[in-house]
Amino acid sequence: MNENNMEDLRKEFENFSINEEACVDGSCASDEETDLRDYPSYTEALYAKLVSPAVSGIYVSRWDIKDIALEAGDSMAIHPRKRMFELLMKYATDKENMQAVLDALGRHMEGKIAIYQELMQDFPASKEVFQPKIDKARKTIKLFPQIIKEYFD
Repeated sequence: MNENNMEDLRKEFENFSINEEACVDGSCASDEETDLRDYPSYTEALYAKLVSPAVSGIYVSRWDIKDIALEAGDSMAIHPRKRMFELLMKYATDKENMQAVLDALGRHMEGKIAIYQELMQDFPASKEVFQPKIDKARKTIKLFPQIIKEYFD
């Protein structure tokens, strides 16, 4: 890597770090309030709201998506994460299947929240790391009825 590329990479990382720190206190919450209809597609909107850990507070891995799909009544192979989510959304094209997917995702998120809470109890100094994630996860779970209403009613 030449020196110019390395310098560009440093600047990009510094900008990323600054932007991440600026959002830690919730000051970027207004960015998250975007209407689901502002996205180019239904799948893109839900991917941005449900699978992005910066928004949902929870990282959803490929194995998590596979488990969520299985719990909701679908079976899938391991693919790249975004592709797996797209396949899950193809399964959830009717209200009942989407509700099953959201219910499974909600249980998954509650499981992660329980882990975060246990870590906060065992390591009180970690509260500043995990509490914002829990808050985002709870906010995401509260979005589930809106998803059903927006896309299926």
